[in-house]
Amino acid sequence: MNCPVCGISMVEEDFGDVSIDVCKNGCKGIWFDWGELKNLDESHEGVGRALEEALKSPRQNTGRGPLNCPKCGIKMREHKYRNAKEVSVDECYACGGFFLDSGELKQIRDNYMSEDEREVYVQRLVGETPIKQDTHKAVLRAAGCYALGSLFGRRWPFI
Repeated sequence: MNCPVCGISMVEEDFGDVSIDVCKNGCKGIWFDWGELKNLDESHEGVGRALEEALKSPRQNTGRGPLNCPKCGIKMREHKYRNAKEVSVDECYACGGFFLDSGELKQIRDNYMSEDEREVYVQRLVGETPIKQDTHKAVLRAAGCYALGSLFGRRWPFI
């Protein structure tokens, strides 16, 4: 399998309980098949020289465009990793694989949130989101348009 960033052939490495594809001779990116990343996202998970090397690799490849999945060939989606609030990852929605640029595995492990921490973080984001008030205004506007439309016996044209 070739690296989706630099195109160099990836090498399978042993990270303890999981074998991972690493762009060892190129950008140092890491490919996780479906379900593998959750086995290594906490700092106490995984062992070995290959994992230590991956954790020492500095962060690279910031500001690049979307990637194609090295397994499926479809465009991957970039989003924040579920248990690490500040780390963006590339995920293939077809096969469930993840590609991490060099340094991102360390960032995930350093910023890992427990279930309780994640709940507090999500609640804080919801509370800070200005859309909350705008949504209430939109509901009131829609109700007003519906009421006005019922006066005329038809739906209001721009709800």
